[in-house]
Amino acid sequence: MTTTAQRRARRIAPLATIAALALTLAACADEGESADRGGGGDDGDASGGSGATLTLEDLQEAGSITVGFAGEAPYSFMEDGELTGATVALHEAVWAELGVDTVEGQQAEFGQLIQALTAERFDVVAAGMSILPERCEQAIFSDPEFQYTTALMVPEGNPDGLEPSMQSVEESDVQMAAMTGAIEATYAADLGIDAMEVGTPQDGMDAVVNGRADVFALTGISLNWMADNNPDAPIEVTESFVAEIDGVEQVGAGGTVFRNADTELRDAYNEVLAEIVGDEERYLEIVGDFGFTAEERPTGDLTTEQLCAGDI
Repeated sequence: MTTTAQRRARRIAPLATIAALALTLAACADEGESADRGGGGDDGDASGGSGATLTLEDLQEAGSITVGFAGEAPYSFMEDGELTGATVALHEAVWAELGVDTVEGQQAEFGQLIQALTAERFDVVAAGMSILPERCEQAIFSDPEFQYTTALMVPEGNPDGLEPSMQSVEESDVQMAAMTGAIEATYAADLGIDAMEVGTPQDGMDAVVNGRADVFALTGISLNWMADNNPDAPIEVTESFVAEIDGVEQVGAGGTVFRNADTELRDAYNEVLAEIVGDEERYLEIVGDFGFTAEERPTGDLTTEQLCAGDI
């Protein structure tokens, strides 16, 4: 079993952050640029728009995998110049068991991750991304890695008296902020809430602190991490809750994202992931340092197939 010390000794080597990604993706795709390691063809293309396949054997031969992350603590974030977080630790553990020694991280805004994946900027996406039907139309997901609840970040004292629910935001005359591409932005749209979208969790907290937003909705684990690590910020976080839309509880889970052609690679990842998730002690040994508890460990009640079909 990989120890915490060993995992930290194998810190992910962060590559350059994707700046102005939306302006460059189309041009890169048109160039037909090949990945350094081949997949399924003699031309060495990785999977994605080309339709080629990236295999575990390709990664083992190269000795590395490039993983796309979003800067959302405690899932994946920069600390002392290095990329760390729960998804980072999980990927270190899984890929090490699969014989891929080096995991290189490339950071992008959350809402651009799948687009960057299909444009072959990296091999997989690991950002704790919610498994949603519309996302499953663009790419394929691993089995669930984390289960989710939502929370609200509000100014200290909760001056608008918001309750821990999306309906409380809907019924109040408040300005809500949500992260672009995050499930909370979808909740807002479904409820007719005119939410201000922000690029990062820090932007959301800054909006609340600076008075540009009255509430910032995000996963409870992320907001509590931010509050704990910014004790002087004049904010507080409500209790976590399961959002309800049209009377249906939005039970959610997140997983790793693969390109559509990479089913065998996804299956190999799932095999090791199942061993980790199925062992509560080991799961918490990997992600517990980042605030995750047994409540976030998937129980098997929700499958990727159900989540992709919206059958929850």
